[in-house]
Formats: sequence, C-alpha cells, structure tokens
Amino acid sequence: MSFVSDTVTQLVAAIRRVRRLVPLACKAQVGAHDYDQPGKPVCAWDDPAAKQALVTGLVNDALAVLAAIEGVELGGEQAEAVALLALVAGQDVEAGERPGAWRIARKVAKDRVLSTVDPQARHTRKTSAHKRDGYKAHVAAEPQSGLFTECALTAASAPDGPTGVELLDGEEPGLEVLGDSGYGSGETRAALRAAKHAQTIKPGPLTSAVPGGFTKHDFTIDTQAGTVTCPAGSKARITPSGQASFGKRCQRCPLRQRCTTASGGRTIHVHPHEDELRAARRRATTRGFQDSYRRWRPMVERSIAWLVADGCRRVPYLGIERNHVWLSVRVAALNLRRLLVLGLTRRDGAWALG
Repeated sequence: MSFVSDTVTQLVAAIRRVRRLVPLACKAQVGAHDYDQPGKPVCAWDDPAAKQALVTGLVNDALAVLAAIEGVELGGEQAEAVALLALVAGQDVEAGERPGAWRIARKVAKDRVLSTVDPQARHTRKTSAHKRDGYKAHVAAEPQSGLFTECALTAASAPDGPTGVELLDGEEPGLEVLGDSGYGSGETRAALRAAKHAQTIKPGPLTSAVPGGFTKHDFTIDTQAGTVTCPAGSKARITPSGQASFGKRCQRCPLRQRCTTASGGRTIHVHPHEDELRAARRRATTRGFQDSYRRWRPMVERSIAWLVADGCRRVPYLGIERNHVWLSVRVAALNLRRLLVLGLTRRDGAWALG
C-alpha cells in the first residue's frame, strides 16, 4: 500500500498548493477529495478497486486544475507549483483499461520526485536491500592527513563518477586517485586518464548466470577485431549495439552448464569503454594496487566517519543549494579541527604545521 499512499499524498499536496497559490485553480471541478480540509482522502486501503478509483479521481482532479489555469500568466512560485503538479500527476500513473481511468504505473519513473515539500530529493539504493532517500554528499580527501580538499552535494540518485571527476577539477596531473567501485565506471576512468591521473579505484563486481560459473572477464574481447571468444573457443561478432551472441553454439557446448541457463545461449554486452574496464580489473589484482588501496583507505573512511558523526548523516534543510552550503561549512570546520590536531600554530606571522 505504501507506493499508492505516497502517490496519493503527493497528488493531494500538489493540488492543494496550486489551489492556494493560483486562485483561478479553485474554479476547476474536482470531486475525489475536499482539498480545503486537512488529511488524506478517505479510502478502503485494503480494497484494490477502491484504491484504483481514488487514484483515478485524484489524477483527473489534477488534470482539471491544470486545464483551468492553462494560458494564465504565472509568477515564479506559481509556475513552480504548477510544474510540480504536472510532474506528480504523470510520474507514477498510467492509463487504465477504461477511458478516463488511471492506475499506478508498473514501473518506477526515472528521476522520480519523492516529495512535494522537498522536490529536489531523490531515491537511490546503496544495495538491493538498503535504500536511501534525499541527497548524497561527495568528498575528496587527502589520504595522508585526512583533510578534505573539495565537497559537493547532489540528489541521491546522481552517479558518483561524474561528480567525483568534477571534484578534481583544477588539480595538477599525476594524482593517484583512490576510490571505491562507485567511481569505477568506464566513463569515469576515461576522464581520469584524460586528466593524466593514476587510478587506484576498486572495480565493480562481476556476476554470472550460473553460481561459480564463467563471468564476462573469462571471455576474450578484441575490440579492434570486433569479436568475443568464449572459454570453449567459439567466436562471435560484436554488433553495432555492443552485443556478442553465441546463440546455437551454446546448445552442444560441453561448458554450457558453467556458463548460461538462457535458452538462446550466452550474450556478452561489450561496454564502450571495455578496454578501460578490463585493464582496470587486471591492475586490481596486482600487489601494488592492493597495498596502496589498503594503506590509504582507512584514513579516508575515518574522515567520512567524522563527517557523518553527531547525526550529520541527515541534512538540516530543504533543497540542494542550502544543504550544499551546510556541507561546505561542516567540511571547513572538520578541516580546522584536523589541522589543530596536526599541530597548526602561528609562526612569524604565518600559519604552519608544527
């Protein structure tokens, strides 16, 4: 029921806000709920038909409100409220079987708005069982001292890689960039290589359709020749869309049970930065990579622990801009505290580390 309830709450809040800010919106004919009264609409939440009828009514009310103010000149706050209502009315629903009927969509809208109170907040999943709503803090830190060198705050759904690359803008070439697998995409690695930085970034995990079976890394991919060779020696061409399908060659393959359960055979998806990713995976197995990663990661993890301590995993404000300012101030305060611990003193009219 929670997804339906969230959609209902957002629709009601968005309609109320538009009716409050745009007087003409109150002339729209609505009937699913009394929007002048507080609280949720009355509904038998355990009755699927009743829930669908409520969703249909609310969406139609939203469309009626939008139609009533079409062409009206709006101010900044009014336009923002109307745009949010239009977004909320369409992001989670799809047309039902009857004309004028609506139902909760069978898929989650991309970049879905979570809250009409904080429209910039977004949803993400750290793991399949661990979801987070709101914002994401990105930091760059110097691993020897634990000092933060840059920070940024984005919606929770923003990918790590592009923001991480931005945090290094202005740095001289030749850095050793350390990071977890969230920063290990092919695009991010290509950008760091173009900036002439060394990479000690953990590669993402590889999966197999068969437990303990062959992963993509067990296939030989020749991007120059445009071919993929499987562990059994069969070769398939890479299509323009980046796929290599072995099809019927898998049917009598003696290694099939270690490779795929698909009736159509194994298909390998070749990433546009495949060579970059495979080189990174090979380097991750070297002693130099592992020693460097283990040596420097603990200090960075300690800095992040200081950052989120004292309840600071939760942001205090609404919106990205205000929370980014808050994050910057906190990072600056932590850096000052760290500098004092490291022996920051005043010498001959200048600051220096003891």
